[in-house]
Amino acid sequence: MAPILEVKDLKKYFNVRSGVLHAVDGLSFTINKGETLGVVGESGCGKSTLGRVILHLHESTGGTVLFKGEDITRVDRDKLSRLRHDMQFIFQDPFSSLNPRMTIFQTIAEPLMIARKYLKISSAEIEQKVYNMMDTVGLARRLVNTYPHELDGGRRQRIGIGRALIMEPDFVVCDEPVSALDVSIQAQIINLLLDIQEQKGLTYIFITHDLSVVRYISNDIMVMYLGKMVEKADKEELFKRPLHPYTKALLAAVPVADVHHKKQHIPLQGELTSPINPKPGCRFAKRCSYAQPQCFAETPELQEVCEEHFVACHYVKSINGLE
Repeated sequence: MAPILEVKDLKKYFNVRSGVLHAVDGLSFTINKGETLGVVGESGCGKSTLGRVILHLHESTGGTVLFKGEDITRVDRDKLSRLRHDMQFIFQDPFSSLNPRMTIFQTIAEPLMIARKYLKISSAEIEQKVYNMMDTVGLARRLVNTYPHELDGGRRQRIGIGRALIMEPDFVVCDEPVSALDVSIQAQIINLLLDIQEQKGLTYIFITHDLSVVRYISNDIMVMYLGKMVEKADKEELFKRPLHPYTKALLAAVPVADVHHKKQHIPLQGELTSPINPKPGCRFAKRCSYAQPQCFAETPELQEVCEEHFVACHYVKSINGLE
């Protein structure tokens, strides 16, 4: 099966006062149609920037993005407008991402009003599409003329999902869509996204810092650290056998419900490497208990340690007894 999305050596740098910030630094991966790639890591690791670069909310600094086999790295305004039909974004904050002066109907209908694809459809057809989408995302039709401030966070996020899906996209970037919601509402939204994915065959990138959530919704998981991919594997493989020291520390921090189950905590000590003008070497080295002189001198390459299990670490085999 040909992947729907193929990212090759993608980079995004920002010029800041003290130098060049390497937000996304040489990422390569693929996603098959109908699957979900979970992207996890600490705040500031470049997760959200990655999603925005893929959808051209930020222009990339280098690398290529192939969508359905077509290079979309550099596109003009007309082509970008057409891409918006197939690639959409669900934002993290369901309140600040909605226009407070627009009702539910106006918010969900706006993409249809803008898109050339729907310029010739009638207002009755637009109205029917909006009502159908409200049914799909679980919004009661009686709320059609309400404003965002009149609703709770879960309903506001359903509006954001409806706005993204009204264009019938094939690919959606979900940027921490449940992090601002109560736990009970999180479960509803995640199940809604899974149901819609099954019905419409959608492909997701699901960005989050919650490993419990990403395990539930994803097929593969990619772990990022300061703009770099440090590990990528199938979700079951990653949780069963994490190989990178950073991934092990993340998983050790996940709370468990069983009070009789003792988990080994792996505290991370040392200072963070600056992503501004980074020097050669592993960016996790200053916090890694296994670091050797080579780790501070050479940047580790991503290598396939086991089948479809990729890790960027000089000493991954010796650390995990795989030699």
